[in-house]
Amino acid sequence: MEKAINTLLQKQQQALLGGGQKRIDEQHKKGKLTARERIDLLLDPGSFEEIGMFVEHRGRDFGIDKEIYLGDGVVTGYGTINGRLVYVFSQDFTVFGGSLSETHAEKICKIMDLAMKNGAPVIGLNDSGGARIQEGVVSLGGYADIFYRNTIASGVVPQISAIMGPCAGGAVYSPAITDFILMVENTSYMFVTGPNVVKTVTHEDVTSEELGGAQTHAVKSGVTHFTCANEASCLETIRKLLSYIPQNCDEPAPVYPYTPSNEIREKLNTIIPDNPNLPYDMRDIIHEIVDEGSFLEVHKDYAENIVVGFARLAGRSIGIVANQPAVLAGVLDINSSKKGARFVRFCDCFNIPLLTLVDVPGFLPGTDQEWNGIITNGAKLLYAFSEATVPKITVIVRKAYGGAYDVMNSKHIGADMNYAWPNAEIAVVGAKGAAEIIFRKEIAAAPDPEAKLKELMDSYAENFAHPYKAAARGFVDEVIEPSVTRLKLIRAFAMTENKAVKLPRKKHGNIPL
Repeated sequence: MEKAINTLLQKQQQALLGGGQKRIDEQHKKGKLTARERIDLLLDPGSFEEIGMFVEHRGRDFGIDKEIYLGDGVVTGYGTINGRLVYVFSQDFTVFGGSLSETHAEKICKIMDLAMKNGAPVIGLNDSGGARIQEGVVSLGGYADIFYRNTIASGVVPQISAIMGPCAGGAVYSPAITDFILMVENTSYMFVTGPNVVKTVTHEDVTSEELGGAQTHAVKSGVTHFTCANEASCLETIRKLLSYIPQNCDEPAPVYPYTPSNEIREKLNTIIPDNPNLPYDMRDIIHEIVDEGSFLEVHKDYAENIVVGFARLAGRSIGIVANQPAVLAGVLDINSSKKGARFVRFCDCFNIPLLTLVDVPGFLPGTDQEWNGIITNGAKLLYAFSEATVPKITVIVRKAYGGAYDVMNSKHIGADMNYAWPNAEIAVVGAKGAAEIIFRKEIAAAPDPEAKLKELMDSYAENFAHPYKAAARGFVDEVIEPSVTRLKLIRAFAMTENKAVKLPRKKHGNIPL
């Protein structure tokens, strides 16, 4: 009996060490934590319960059977974050480069199944070179098993992927299906094919950082939602992100204590410039509206002409979608439409009310946009807002022109409450464009065309470039002073808290992908 216990303890120690102390030391030299250190930082102290510590791989070819590491390169289990249940897997790059084998995949699938049954988030700490080549098709099958579960769990429980090292090939597709991806600067990479293959096939000479580093995916591709300076910051961001999100699609988001006070924000009266063509930072408006310090921006460095993120309003989680006049005048384009649509759909999946702040002059014109599908991509944002059944409230703070007015959560596509500030302009086009189109002949025939254009612009603006015609039609519920916006939103979201909408029976819609 004593011998059996000692053997068990030795195996447990071997499993805890993973790839061995030497490889752990190498991991630390690269500025990276080990798989278990990451879990310890992520979860509440002492809450982790491991599953599958003694699992061994089943490979027998190419001499791989001579290297057996208990746990097979991934640590799996469950624990709590701020007292709430989560399931987690953490890949161990010190064991076969974190490559995915048949049993490695089975361990991940097991905790995903448990997460679905028990309605709790799944967090993947990814650090893998891809499929384990020595196991052939069974490793590929293991990836497919994970992809399938990612898809079935989508919209049921939150799924978060942290890229903690180089992830290549099949290792990048599972994160791509999940709700949020986080990357660590200088140490994490994502690519379907690495630099060497790229050079062989396309003759492009590119580094891992240029091809698939954190900044590349944050700015150019939009693959990652958050970039973090180091692994500790990455894990802390996951903890913060989860504080806005419910456990599953059947629960509301967490509510934090809030004591009502003076909700009037006088600074909102002065943020927007008197000149309607001057830019300003929409984040200044967001920070004045939401609870202090509560705004967590998502996709910050991608498609910066639209701002999306989570915040709290009177202690309750909301999702914010806002045009950004400081970048491209806040126009909608392909990337901003995709960014906004994805965020709206996530919020709708998990019962997070939506606040839309509008200052949009229209869609970005040009051959590049048209040839790359602005029509179908712009329609994604329109579809997402139309489909969403959570409480939806819109504030038009300045411009709302053309089709972009419709797309940005207008009353016509299901917004519950629409407010406008007194200086809001709601029209098909701006005053200058309207005058040039409508009065083209009068302007051309005038002795002083420029003076005539200005006269007609002023006339058009007086008649149309304000929110009161829309309010007269009921398209705007109330024209409000900017300073009372926070108070109005607190009351409106409280009023719509029990909103219930049943969509027509169907298998699923066909969003224009």
